[in-house]
Amino acid sequence: MEIAGCTAQRLRLLLEREMPFGKHRGTVIADLPANYLHWFAREGFPRGEIGQLLALMYEIDHNGLRELLAPLRA
Repeated sequence: MEIAGCTAQRLRLLLEREMPFGKHRGTVIADLPANYLHWFAREGFPRGEIGQLLALMYEIDHNGLRELLAPLRA
């Protein structure tokens, strides 16, 4: 399965970038709860890099692929 915008660098960013605002401010994007990602998918992702990373994480979560990030966490 191929997810648009999914590169090794983008996957690493999911583990490095923190949510800069909202209820989960300071949480690494890869650790955001599924319901929060689904809310953004319904309401719209913010513009810019954070929005792109949230959309990528949503696709990973939605397709049950969170385990892709496990090797990068080590």
